[in-house]
Amino acid sequence: MACLGVFVAYLPVTSVSVSLTAIQSALSTTTSQLAWVSDAFVLPMAAFILTAGVFGDVHGRRKVFVVGLLLSAVGAATSLTAHSIGQLWTGQALSGLGAAALLPTTLALISHAVPDHRERGKYIGIWAMCLLGALALGGVLAGSILSHFGWRWIFLVPLPVALVAVVISLRALPESRAPRAGRLDWPGQITAALAITALVYGVIEGGAGSFADTQVVAALAVAVVSGVLFVVTERRSAHPMLDLALFRSPGFTATTLVAMIMFLGMIGFFFVLSLYFGMVQRLDTLGIAWRLLVITGAALIVSGIAGRVMHRLSPRLMITTGLLMVTAALLTLLGADAGTSFGSLSWRLLLLGLGMGLVTTPMTATAVASVPHPLAGMAAAGNNAFRQVGGALGPAVLGALLTSRAVSSLPGHLAEAGVDGALAEQVTAATRDAGLGAVGSMSLGPGAGQVWGAVGDAFLEGMRLCLIVSAGLTFLAAVLAFVLLHPRLGRKRSVNVSGEPAAQAPGGTERREVGTGAPA
Repeated sequence: MACLGVFVAYLPVTSVSVSLTAIQSALSTTTSQLAWVSDAFVLPMAAFILTAGVFGDVHGRRKVFVVGLLLSAVGAATSLTAHSIGQLWTGQALSGLGAAALLPTTLALISHAVPDHRERGKYIGIWAMCLLGALALGGVLAGSILSHFGWRWIFLVPLPVALVAVVISLRALPESRAPRAGRLDWPGQITAALAITALVYGVIEGGAGSFADTQVVAALAVAVVSGVLFVVTERRSAHPMLDLALFRSPGFTATTLVAMIMFLGMIGFFFVLSLYFGMVQRLDTLGIAWRLLVITGAALIVSGIAGRVMHRLSPRLMITTGLLMVTAALLTLLGADAGTSFGSLSWRLLLLGLGMGLVTTPMTATAVASVPHPLAGMAAAGNNAFRQVGGALGPAVLGALLTSRAVSSLPGHLAEAGVDGALAEQVTAATRDAGLGAVGSMSLGPGAGQVWGAVGDAFLEGMRLCLIVSAGLTFLAAVLAFVLLHPRLGRKRSVNVSGEPAAQAPGGTERREVGTGAPA
């Protein structure tokens, strides 16, 4: 059931990603509005994932799991009937709330059913395979549907899966709670939600307009103040939503930072890559899906292998190597242009997927294994929350960089293509107001080919900037993993969550409670 839950949670991610061009054309959206299609899903997931984890610990994980499935079904139904960008955002937000409920409960169900950390690593590997399987299958299903039907029908797929999972859960899934569950931390929840929402809003709107705009400055100020209040609240709370003592574990700290930075770079780049295939290479949705399947398919295979060999290989080695492979793949994509063939792209996309698969399973398993067993659920939820914050910021940050560089370089590319006069002014004005996607709704006349060539060249400039930023982020994550997951940390005296020395195991040796994620 844990695998089915995470499959439902992540199925919309790539199905929406490969459909962005179709959605933009059908609803005539700007680039910032299009970024909100992805972020409307990721933002509530990031903001409420910790609350869902605590709620499951207190009131029962099966209850929260079923609620997550129902929210995912309602969100899919809302998006399925959407005729405006606002309704689509609403549907995505409901699905994101469902995913927030599903992710921590699925990992908590595994931790409850498999208390042995060595055996649990294998099942977390299967969990990660299902997550990546949803990413792989979602794009192909969406591409196949859009080849014959409208874009709304991509949201039909999660409905029956979620409803079937609800029926099975109510009949077969036993209820479980944390042995020493606390109370719901409302001050922490409110400040965390405000900080995350304000930060993502400020970045998206600042990228679309100006970071000097009053509403952007106000949003970023709210994000900073709310973030500080969250830290203060959690330090003083008797039942914190996120126990900050978890960050005394180098393993938890490393995997959390790596997860956030990696997802910022990778989810943001997937957003850009989908637009590259649609706007520059002019591929249909199915063509985009097959290319993204190279990434997700490779990640799926490698994550399964990683889950089986995790107890033999150092998490530090696997995570660092995987991130360096991702960095190398992103840098090789700098040479891609409008005419780059699928064969030339495929090995780069394959390398990208192999690196992602090598990171996903050990990153999650290490976060869970690096803290005492009673806090495994909170650790999993915290790791996922920071991961989704990075995922929410990714499209916002890279979408803003893409738009800014592409729009500023477009006049020069139009001149090089021989487009001048009134047409050049119209195209420049339209893209300045609504992004490059605005060109699709314009009547370009006989100069259409030249205009689209110039738009493609401008987009490539923006994409290359995004590739450099993404590669820099994944390299930074690799350095953090290498330093913070150093094997020698496992031999140091450790502390429990109260800050006291670790307890002594029989025989006088220390029993590690918070460490690097190495086997206890």
